[in-house]
Amino acid sequence: MAQVYIRAATPNDVPDVMKIIDEAKAFLKSYGSPQWQDGHPNEEMINADIENKIAYVLIVEGHVAGYSALSFTADPNYDGIYDGQWQNNSDKYAVIHRSAISANYRGQHLTNFLFSNLISRTLAEGIHNIRIDTHPMNKPMQHLVGSFGFVKRGKVDVDDQIDPVRDAFELNL
Repeated sequence: MAQVYIRAATPNDVPDVMKIIDEAKAFLKSYGSPQWQDGHPNEEMINADIENKIAYVLIVEGHVAGYSALSFTADPNYDGIYDGQWQNNSDKYAVIHRSAISANYRGQHLTNFLFSNLISRTLAEGIHNIRIDTHPMNKPMQHLVGSFGFVKRGKVDVDDQIDPVRDAFELNL
């Protein structure tokens, strides 16, 4: 079995991460999704994730194969949920953002490893509530979060110049 794990991203990982982000942008665009088509995530955001110690890379056999940010800070966009409500609006929550897998590893279900590790990391911090959002057209991500037990709770608006509406999901463990 291949060695697969996550670790904190470093500045040296930025070129690999940006390649993965660019591949994900192209993948989203290929089926008409406007998500990530307005220039973000960009290198400045990834560097900020690293500086804020919320950046993680998925490593497969020594190669950067995926990326995600895992924040333990409340997301102000989630305060404005509409067409629904959070199930748990009182406990501290973690947020998963900017998740992507390299095109070289697509179809190998490695997002399962990435999300399993991120969820375990969250639980290790004593947090049992996790939130994520994605564009309504991003069916692969919706399928992934559904397979982990995330439940769609409503919609939120994010900073996106093309289409800010996102479906908001929550996992309570």
